[in-house]
Amino acid sequence: MKKIFACLTLSFATLAANAVTPLWMRDVQISPDGTEIAFCYKGDIYKVPATGGMATQLTTQESYESNPVWSPDGKQIAFASDRHGNFDVFVMPSDGGTPQRLTTNSAGEIPSAFTPDGKYILFSASIQDPAESALFPRSAMTELYKVPATGGRTEQVLGTPAEAVCFNKSGDLFFYQDQKGFENEWRKHHTSSVTRDIWMYDTRTSKHTNLTQRPGEDRNPVLAPDGQTLYFLSERNGGSFNVYTFPLDRPEAVKAVTAFKTHPVRFLSISNNGTLCYGYDGEIYTQQAKSATPQKVQIEITRDDRPQTVRLNYTNGATSATVSPDGKQVAFIVRGEVFVTSADYATTKQITHTPANESHLSFSPDNRTLAYDSERNGNRQLYLATIVRKEDPNFPNATLTKEEVLLPSATIERACPQFSPDGKELAFIEDRSRLMVLNLETKKVRQITDGSTWYSTSGGFDYAWSPDGKWFTLEFIGNRHDPYSDIGLVSALGNSPIINLTNSGYMSGSPRFALDGNAILFKTERYGMRAHASWGSQDDAMLVFLNQDAYDKYCLSKEDYELRKELEAEQKKEQDKNNASKEKKDSKKNAEQEKNSDNASKVKEIVVELKGIEDRVVRLTPNSSDMGSVIISKDGETLYYFAAFEDGYDLWKMDLRKKETRLLHKMDAGWASMEMDKDGKNLFLLGGKTMRKMNVASNELKPITYQAQVKMDLAAEREYMFDHVYKQQQKRFYNTNMHGVDWDAMSAAYRKFLPHIDNNYDFAELLSEWLGELNVSHTGGRYSPSGQSEPTAGLGLLFDWKYQDKGMRIAEVIEKGPFDNATTKVKPGIIIEKIDGTEITPETDYYTLLNNKTKRKTLVSLYNPQTKERWEEVVIPISNGTLSDLLYTRWVKQRAADVAKWSNGRLGYVHIQSMGDDSFRSVYSDILGKYNNCEGIVIDTRFNGGGRLHEDIEILFSGKKYFTQVVRGREACDMPSRRWNKPSIMLTCEANYSNAHGTPWVYQHRNIGKLVGMPVPGTMTSVSWERLQDPSLVFGIPVVGYRLPDGSYLENSQLEPDIRVANSPEAIVKGEDTQLKVAVEELLKELESAR
Repeated sequence: MKKIFACLTLSFATLAANAVTPLWMRDVQISPDGTEIAFCYKGDIYKVPATGGMATQLTTQESYESNPVWSPDGKQIAFASDRHGNFDVFVMPSDGGTPQRLTTNSAGEIPSAFTPDGKYILFSASIQDPAESALFPRSAMTELYKVPATGGRTEQVLGTPAEAVCFNKSGDLFFYQDQKGFENEWRKHHTSSVTRDIWMYDTRTSKHTNLTQRPGEDRNPVLAPDGQTLYFLSERNGGSFNVYTFPLDRPEAVKAVTAFKTHPVRFLSISNNGTLCYGYDGEIYTQQAKSATPQKVQIEITRDDRPQTVRLNYTNGATSATVSPDGKQVAFIVRGEVFVTSADYATTKQITHTPANESHLSFSPDNRTLAYDSERNGNRQLYLATIVRKEDPNFPNATLTKEEVLLPSATIERACPQFSPDGKELAFIEDRSRLMVLNLETKKVRQITDGSTWYSTSGGFDYAWSPDGKWFTLEFIGNRHDPYSDIGLVSALGNSPIINLTNSGYMSGSPRFALDGNAILFKTERYGMRAHASWGSQDDAMLVFLNQDAYDKYCLSKEDYELRKELEAEQKKEQDKNNASKEKKDSKKNAEQEKNSDNASKVKEIVVELKGIEDRVVRLTPNSSDMGSVIISKDGETLYYFAAFEDGYDLWKMDLRKKETRLLHKMDAGWASMEMDKDGKNLFLLGGKTMRKMNVASNELKPITYQAQVKMDLAAEREYMFDHVYKQQQKRFYNTNMHGVDWDAMSAAYRKFLPHIDNNYDFAELLSEWLGELNVSHTGGRYSPSGQSEPTAGLGLLFDWKYQDKGMRIAEVIEKGPFDNATTKVKPGIIIEKIDGTEITPETDYYTLLNNKTKRKTLVSLYNPQTKERWEEVVIPISNGTLSDLLYTRWVKQRAADVAKWSNGRLGYVHIQSMGDDSFRSVYSDILGKYNNCEGIVIDTRFNGGGRLHEDIEILFSGKKYFTQVVRGREACDMPSRRWNKPSIMLTCEANYSNAHGTPWVYQHRNIGKLVGMPVPGTMTSVSWERLQDPSLVFGIPVVGYRLPDGSYLENSQLEPDIRVANSPEAIVKGEDTQLKVAVEELLKELESAR
């Protein structure tokens, strides 16, 4: 994997360089003269004769290179490279040589074409919209730029997305594919408004013409040498991508050129002699434009690839952990492997050595056996690792360990093991839903729950053994109200129903036994501030007491409790005296029996009294919070819990008797769990950032350190991750028929590419192509490199792209940006001449002067061309993320001002940024605050990426006035007072996604109001984004579908607006929001008609 080489220690064993036939050749481009083909393979750029043969490697850096583009004369190749941490545009001689870097912004630039004269290279990037543009400020909505092929200042060509550009010979026209929203670019077979179209742009008139206009994918246009025929890739007639063509004067006269089945044709290009070139199923084909016979290009490559074995060293980053009962060992998972470290020293032992992922650790009571599950051979199974030699005291110092698989099966999944308190049995979850128990001696298995009360397919649920081993507490769906879980109690003997201890419509979880098993501690959202997103809220810690005696003890005052403890202590002394006297009289054998009996009685049998148990549920925490792990001390006097009020989780301590709470330690933890050793003397704080041990008596923290060294075969790990993705989709995909895809056959078709992939860019793209076959939203692979090495900071200014002289001319000062202050003299029209003393010439970009300047004082030299004044100001540049937030606020304020102007103040405007709590509270505040006296409201959902807010929005905007609150004859408030009781209208577009499909659907079908704008793609599913064991990789699984009464699903069911209106590219860049204006006009008409 190329991107990780900088921080890895490689094994430099060499392999013989043998010629291989490559697969997974991407970004295919034929040369203008048709004699050579450039392509990408394993992150490098190659070229090969168009007739086939041995390919020549053109780039050799450890970076990732892609998207080669030939110059018109065939002497240069432009390409994208991440050698500076993000993708920049480079150019090199077409025979290879030292590349020249042309762009420096950290936005990520991807080249698509040279201009016909070869002087400029066009590329797509999200740098800056024109100041006057009304386009939503989102990085996915890129702009089109050009940069001189010899280096120089970047110029903006279009302020709207334009990808895969190709010119006619004169340069008066160019053709491109659009970008309307955020769907994964490798998704296949979908027909909706978000799919790409082919457009023609006239550089003389600035006119855009949509040439395809259909609800299916059309992309990658190339112009034939005659200048009259366009070839492109399209999905039509129910098939996959193929090459199609039409004459420019009759775009409707589309004809098929290729007829490939199953897999998509990709990366279309054409030479000056009319030879078409493209990729199919990982290989390269050429075809004469008038020929019906594609010709596969036979290619060989000679590479001296280094072994993909790396050594990784981790001192943090664990994904789960547990402590041994004696408190001397901590087992943890990092990069999918099991390690055990000493709680007091840095000695660390690797237990597993597999490319597969291990998880769910559990120590045996004797501290010498560790249980876990592992997904080897495509199925998750249970394993035991045991210390072999009695002389070895623990795992970190063990010389030999042995591993044993339990209940091996190729079909039944078994995971989440937990040892019983006596170590004789092992509980586990079978097939992601059933709680089971294995007797380790007899190997007999018994069922505890039948799986009918658990709906999630993620892999398991929280459960815990009781101290006496006779009960389990668990989270379950008690009343078919998923995902709102209850806390249950069930017999460990099996064949018994689950006892619902909470019976609540709220979400409760994380149960664990406390107070020697006489109570169950759990978390619940019952009292917390509820998130306006249908699930999620602040939590509290609660106890349910299993018997009246335990509850009575808890209810005692501090004084009465101390008196009771003294009495119990005296009673115990008396009992010990009697036992001692009796032992003296008994024989040695009887004494030994009594001793054994006494040891056994240390774990008292738990008394469960169900009568009145609902009245023995107690809230412990006085204030709800974003709560993490919770635990009660062994003496039952102290509650410890993680809560996040600022950034990460901090450790809080509550005296349960005095009801006093205080912040114990600032931790700023991410995920973190708490466990105690069996004596209750030490509390272990286990997390991904740090691990610590706290002395309960002194509250003193001690770090737990480890050195986890992993020797990883990256190729084997990728193969495992591929199989894991296959299994997860098979087990979790919301539709059991996988949308009609033969998942085994399709997976085999993509698995063959794995030997030809050696980096995560290609692997994520492989996942996206493969998962894209399912024709579903919310999926695909994502790769996030470790970070930009040269992030470009922002000055909070919009610049004039038309200005080409010295410096940069300011078009607008953004509110709340670095220059929006009381002392600045900066305003539109001012020129920035220098940054930190370096002049900005007409031939250079200013970006490089702001790289790595975020939050650093920066000297800006300014010039007023009207007054001729020159001066300097010091500012602190902001990050791109902060700038994006400011631009979003600016965009919303502009829409609101337009609505107020067009309606003469009669209408209000709100934009729902995401279907989540923050957005809802902002909308609620505005409509019942500053817009409460308006006659109607415009609800804008455009470019909303989803969440879960459809129920809340339905309730909020469906109010109907039923009476008025009156104070001494004055009308004070209409009822309902917490809902919008007046007319509204909702805006939608092609970029609405997920719940931004579901919410407008509910709004329309519940007859709350009309929809205006463009159709919304059918993307209403709920997703599980899963991070792989290589944490830079994520993939999506749509796990929940939404079915209508007629049996159909919202997924792939496009939502049509009541009034269809498009924002044209020409209008949007000029600041004209046609959709918004039509919505205002329509709502005003509705108000007038109601009078």
